[in-house]
Amino acid sequence: MSDTKATVRVTQVHSGNGRKPGQQATLVGLGLNKIGRTRELEDTPSVRGMIRKVSHLVKVED
Repeated sequence: MSDTKATVRVTQVHSGNGRKPGQQATLVGLGLNKIGRTRELEDTPSVRGMIRKVSHLVKVED
């Protein structure tokens, strides 16, 4: 059995400045707070929900 977890790569492409506080907090929760910063996150429903909330600010690669 393989213990590899599915991951998703998220890169911030737009600024969170001037956005609603919930969107700014979501970027910080994803580990993003600067344009160009990339994080590889576990592909879970909660992470997908966070990505959906800020989908206009990030680029997602499976």
